[in-house]
Amino acid sequence: MPGRVFVDLDDFNAQLAAWQAEVADLRIHGTTHQRPLDRFADEARALVPNSGQPSFLAAMVRDRVVADDWLISLEANRYSVPYALIGKTVQVVREGGAWVIRYRGAVVAEHTVLAGKAGLSVRPEHGPGAAARNARQRFGADASPIRAIDTTREVEVRDLAVYEQLAELAEAA
Repeated sequence: MPGRVFVDLDDFNAQLAAWQAEVADLRIHGTTHQRPLDRFADEARALVPNSGQPSFLAAMVRDRVVADDWLISLEANRYSVPYALIGKTVQVVREGGAWVIRYRGAVVAEHTVLAGKAGLSVRPEHGPGAAARNARQRFGADASPIRAIDTTREVEVRDLAVYEQLAELAEAA
């Protein structure tokens, strides 16, 4: 909207609505050669309600690789999965107010969708102490996880509060 000045969002919306009603809906559209107002009146009869249908984004299956801390990231929040899936790719779909996480078609975790960002949802049954158990499984009981560090991988930066919450869960178990 070059050349226009807006006091705030409400003013912008009011000016936009006026422009639509007084200009855009009344002029002849270059592609349809009809006024949008007339075209909509013709097409309105064919429209069907879709409020009961999930949105495309909600129904979309998302692949996520389970991180070494047995968490996956979804919309800037993190959710736990069973520690045995560390390094595996899981499929996630939103069903209503929950994330349903599947591995090879089987449901392995469900979490209520967290509001906001940087949230954490951890189920204790997914395995406090998973990193140590996973290292033993990968490298043997006597192997030191220090020797198994892969320096070619990029490290994800996380808020330290995540690890404090995980430590509290491990202590409670």
